[in-house]
Amino acid sequence: MARVFNFSAGPSMLPESVLNRAAAEILDYKGSGQSVMEMSHRSKVYDAIIVEAQKLFREVLGIPDNYKVLFLQGGASTQFAAIPLNFMNGSKKADYVLTGQFSTKAYKEACKVTDGDVLAVASSKDKTFTYIPKLTKADFRADADYAYICFNNTIYGTKWNYIPDTGDVPLFADVSSCFLSEPMDVTKFGLIYGGAQKNIAPAGLTVVIVREDLLGNAPENIPTMLDYKVMADNDSMYNTPPCWSIYMCKLVLEWIESIGGLEAMKLHNEKKAAILYDYLDSSKMFNNPVVKEDRSIMNVTFVTESDELNAKFVADAAAAGFVNLKGHRSVGGMRASIYNAMPIEGVEKLVEFMAAFEKNN
Repeated sequence: MARVFNFSAGPSMLPESVLNRAAAEILDYKGSGQSVMEMSHRSKVYDAIIVEAQKLFREVLGIPDNYKVLFLQGGASTQFAAIPLNFMNGSKKADYVLTGQFSTKAYKEACKVTDGDVLAVASSKDKTFTYIPKLTKADFRADADYAYICFNNTIYGTKWNYIPDTGDVPLFADVSSCFLSEPMDVTKFGLIYGGAQKNIAPAGLTVVIVREDLLGNAPENIPTMLDYKVMADNDSMYNTPPCWSIYMCKLVLEWIESIGGLEAMKLHNEKKAAILYDYLDSSKMFNNPVVKEDRSIMNVTFVTESDELNAKFVADAAAAGFVNLKGHRSVGGMRASIYNAMPIEGVEKLVEFMAAFEKNN
């Protein structure tokens, strides 16, 4: 069977060249006589893999030396608890901006796991999370331990088009669904993190990039596996890491370098998004509800006039080889996730299909 165009929000498609490389090495990695899935994480062979993956992450994203790169397990959702447990250790105040489901979950988890003052300083729930609030430094508390945002909102198809000014308060960001999609100034943040299953690797790996001076102040009773300082001190090897996902991450980072780095990646992604949004803006059947300046270039949401027509479109699209276009269960409609590995051809053919569907329905 021919490969389909996979528009899943995650786990998502991976570059074919990366999959081919992994397939070629799956039984024997570089003459070791074993698969990466089988080898000891304490072996010299595997140590070279994780060291190279960290090195590549620093090179591709331009991460300064005073930041740690951690390869963790537990998914991005585990960080909802780990962040307040590690960093609400001064004023015991944290400010959250609610722009979708995952920032709201993070806010609720912070309220659950700490007895500190967790404040939602802004929200776009009033318009079903179809925009990003315009905030200034005055909107954040100057004595908060940190401020928190979700940079790209997978479910609702929005993205911060600016980095909010939080003054001296460290800004933390969940970047799961836009990680490595374009250049990012890491120095504007105290911490960024994301699950790998969108742009980086198969599910099972979470990458946390954290400024070193913020580490080491967690309470003594914090669970060891949630203590970023422990993970940093052990180079992400306190326990068995997600070995295969880290290996795949290394291959993806090599692929990004080979095509020209994040600047080239940004141009590729903007071109894909423009093709789809241009069609949606001209369509009489399909509508994108997001404020234009806040549109995501990774997750494009759209709807028709009825649930029945939405369902027919999703079914017909799947039959034509365009899979996983159904919107999140909480909002319905459709969603095309066009992460790094989605070729321009995939978006062009999707638009051709949408135009034909509109004509015939």
